[in-house]
Amino acid sequence: MVQTHPPVSSDLFYPESDGQPMAENTIQYRWIVCLTENLRHLLVDQAAFVGADLFWYPVEGSPGIVMAPDVIVALGRPSGDRGSYKQWEEGNIPPQVVFEIVSPGNTVEEILKKEQFYTRYGVLEIFFYKPETMDFWGLVRQDPQDPPTLLFPLNLPWKSPTLGIHFVMESEGLAVFYPDGGRFEDPQTWLTGWNQTAQERDQAVQERDQTAQERDRAVQERDQAAQERDRAWERLRQLGIDPSQL
Repeated sequence: MVQTHPPVSSDLFYPESDGQPMAENTIQYRWIVCLTENLRHLLVDQAAFVGADLFWYPVEGSPGIVMAPDVIVALGRPSGDRGSYKQWEEGNIPPQVVFEIVSPGNTVEEILKKEQFYTRYGVLEIFFYKPETMDFWGLVRQDPQDPPTLLFPLNLPWKSPTLGIHFVMESEGLAVFYPDGGRFEDPQTWLTGWNQTAQERDQAVQERDQTAQERDRAVQERDQAAQERDRAWERLRQLGIDPSQL
């Protein structure tokens, strides 16, 4: 007998927010923003979606199966706005990389639940970092069917096989680097650089305009002097004096 399955109801509700803030503190928030924006910059020329604090629903018809990673990377999916990441609408492609910035309020039970969820639903690289204590660990694998391998600070520096980024533990905490060696920077640093560039550009424009104004004034003064000379010579001619003989 051929078994049939009832169709999934289109009336199911998939919430896009739990009403909780994205981050528990400013340190956690800065890390989430830094990772999100740098990863978007890294993958800008690829088909890749990078999201932050976004509900991920891996199973259609089961809105109770959900997790909201701090940062997710889904290669092979287009960038753009989403209210949530419904995997069945994304070619059934799960996020390959997940970042969790652990806050002081996170319990061991919550962290274990996240680890089990991400491992079960196909994430290849899972990274946890607690900035206040500089605790870092990860679970990595190259195939969803493989058991994950634990990654600890002793394994650093380490290169992500999926993204090519480098993790380094420095004296002041975790540092992340682009494949070309450039450091993941606070986006505020970019804004500062852009503002400085804009100011330098505006100053150059002002200096150019000032130079043009000075040139125009010099031309005007030269023309005025020539006109005064011509008037003076005309008066001399009226008096019967040839200016060329002077």
